[in-house]
Amino acid sequence: MEIELDFSKSIEKNAEDYFEKSKKAKKKLEGLAKASEIPRQKIELLKKNISREKKPLHKKRKHFWFEAFHWFVSEKGFLVVAGRSAKENEMLVKKHLEKNDLFLHADIQGGAATIIKSEGKKIPDETIAEAAQFAGVFSKAWSSGLSSVDVYAVSADQVSKKAPSGESLGTGSFMIYGKRKWFKPELKLSLGIKKENNDFIAVSGPESSVKKQALVFLEIRQGNSKPGACAKKIIKALAEKAKEELVLHPDEIIKMLPSGGISF
Repeated sequence: MEIELDFSKSIEKNAEDYFEKSKKAKKKLEGLAKASEIPRQKIELLKKNISREKKPLHKKRKHFWFEAFHWFVSEKGFLVVAGRSAKENEMLVKKHLEKNDLFLHADIQGGAATIIKSEGKKIPDETIAEAAQFAGVFSKAWSSGLSSVDVYAVSADQVSKKAPSGESLGTGSFMIYGKRKWFKPELKLSLGIKKENNDFIAVSGPESSVKKQALVFLEIRQGNSKPGACAKKIIKALAEKAKEELVLHPDEIIKMLPSGGISF
């Protein structure tokens, strides 16, 4: 190592100069060390944020027309669809009620127009009973706290928008002509999760239909909690039962539930 000396200065002065230079050099090195540490800290922080925000990739699945309404597939494989509002009741009957289908409605003001799609087959009594329970759940009877309600079923050709002379029918209201078949179902609902092509799909309906297709399910009862407040808890409870993570938005649960208070 070579050291340059200034012979115009004393040995003591040369030593003092080198001491000052060494102090400045030390400070610069400390500054460089700190500066080089900042990028490392930023990288580590970014890594943590990325791992925290990383979510499982989930491709949006195709939705079917009936998923815009309340719906379930009966134990015997028949599609049952119910309106969510007066406007939807009107649309459902006008666009989707066909010959050989059945129409159901709770005998109470404020209920879902409910149809069973026959697809040209004879609809079994078990499916009609399931649909009657579904129509009862998605009626004013649920939010009114009733344990059961009268529900009637008629064929498609008994349903009409033609009002008696001098009267008019509002949106979602229909005239029913002829004999009705009556049911008095208990107001109960099951909600579960089924898996199709790696997609988790929420399903609700009578227990007999839900347990046939769902991985796991819960019984939904009348209560004081709003569906929106329970959706995440329901997903958690179903995930614990299924023993796997469920990639499912809370809205998918909410739309399967009646609008009144619930418990589970």
